Amino acid sequence: MHVHLNDPPRDEDAYLVGRRHAWFAFAMTFALMLFDYIDRQVIVSLFPHMKAEWGLSDKQLGGLVSIISIVVAVGGIPVALLADRLSRVKAIVVMATTWSLATISCVFAGSYAQLFAARAVVGLGETGYGSVGAALIASLFPRRLRSALLGAFFAAASLGSVLGVLLGGVVAARWGWKAAFGVVGVPGLALALLYMLVHDYKTLPLTPQLDQATRSVGNSVRHIAASLARTRTVLWSCVGAAMQLIVVSAVWSWLPSYLNRFDGVAPPQASKQAALVVLVGALGSLFWGLVIDRLAIRRARNKLVILAVLCLATVGIFLVAFGGLLAGAAQFKLVTIGGFVMTCSVGVVAAVVIDVIHPAVRSTGSAVLSLFQNLFGLAVGPFLAGALSDVWGLQQAMAVVPLCSVLAALAFLKASRSYEADLLSVADVRLDVAAPQAAPDVVPAHP
Repeated sequence: MHVHLNDPPRDEDAYLVGRRHAWFAFAMTFALMLFDYIDRQVIVSLFPHMKAEWGLSDKQLGGLVSIISIVVAVGGIPVALLADRLSRVKAIVVMATTWSLATISCVFAGSYAQLFAARAVVGLGETGYGSVGAALIASLFPRRLRSALLGAFFAAASLGSVLGVLLGGVVAARWGWKAAFGVVGVPGLALALLYMLVHDYKTLPLTPQLDQATRSVGNSVRHIAASLARTRTVLWSCVGAAMQLIVVSAVWSWLPSYLNRFDGVAPPQASKQAALVVLVGALGSLFWGLVIDRLAIRRARNKLVILAVLCLATVGIFLVAFGGLLAGAAQFKLVTIGGFVMTCSVGVVAAVVIDVIHPAVRSTGSAVLSLFQNLFGLAVGPFLAGALSDVWGLQQAMAVVPLCSVLAALAFLKASRSYEADLLSVADVRLDVAAPQAAPDVVPAHP
């Protein structure tokens, strides 16, 4: 399948590779994201076993989780840059194979240092996967479905986190804690090999400016900084996404402790209740993606306006829930509703950022969003809530941290002002499909 310069621009409301191939690609990408987070989070339920057997400190245990986020944040842009220049499908196959083999290798770790090194390689494999996977999904499907599908794609992370914790506990109880790594690592390896059947879109030639900007990581960083200053939609969307994820990560991290300290819920039951909130959040990201796509059909900027409203709703819900007026079952119900609302931005922001980025560097653009989300959102929430808890107490901290959603709302409103103009700037760039396992071809871009 080839595109000529005289061909009309691709219809953004059409499937690039056909409905069947597109949905197969989505199912495979979703499944890998699921196991990405199963492999990442399985270790959390193994902490008591590792502490007892190896005598590890809490700081050491926490390091086994933190190292993955650090590697993902640092390596996301270089990996996405390579995927954009070479092949998204092949990059995903390499990444998934790497993190799966690294997870399996944890079975044979004989010391903390060996396990830490293996976990770092897990992070190396996961680096860039969310960005590249999101770029592929967004390019294969019609624009009208992007927010919903990306919401579902990132909801796999929440579901995988819950499954990782649950599977780790079950496997450790039966066969020992090290066996859990093998059980969750093997399916990801099988999926990685099957992923070679997914259709990619052909790599587009870069404009002279983009070609020069992406020749090295240093050039890319400078170009990205300049682009963020120039493309206000991306800048403000990234800021808004990070601010909202501060709230999400704080609630997910500290809710079990809150339920235990203030409601007297036993730790195992508190973890289960917190897992329910995570699952509800996963459903929320999918639901809001579908709803916002529908409501913004006639006016694209309404996506970001609606997000701003939902962010403000997040603040109101959690202020009431943690403000001391409610307790017990009534409070938990309201927290669950807040958990459903607070994930509203996950899929929508990813779609908005991809919408305004040149298709030749969509993975790289998504990596910029991932960088903001990880460093300024997911990494900040738990620490900020903990620091405030040390000063004021956990209940006050849980009531104050959601105020970050006000900043998210303001950022989304700023992004809405430039969204439609930035959409027009890449509206005439066309894509073509690349067959599975084929070397990426270069297709002329529409001038």
